[in-house]
Amino acid sequence: MLIAIVDFDTAATDRAAALNHLDAERDQISTMPGNLAFRVYASREDDSRITIVHEWEDEASFDGYLRSASFARFGETIRPLMVGAPVSRRFRAELLATVA
Repeated sequence: MLIAIVDFDTAATDRAAALNHLDAERDQISTMPGNLAFRVYASREDDSRITIVHEWEDEASFDGYLRSASFARFGETIRPLMVGAPVSRRFRAELLATVA
């Protein structure tokens, strides 16, 4: 499994627009081959911070997302709203258990 965590900031006045764009893309990204989860979080402590958490079956699936129209729209729409560079951390993970 590959997990990608992306943190970025916008101006406080632009955060709603960035969140709206991500909400509009969520369904399409969630149905991509290999996607296990796509979650967007607006920081409760900082009115400019957004975090995206992706879970993918494997690196090939994540690479497919990076080549997708959704990822291109992210760059076209959200990058101009960012204050500073995003920080993306990618992890290989092994699921040990799902506890309900």
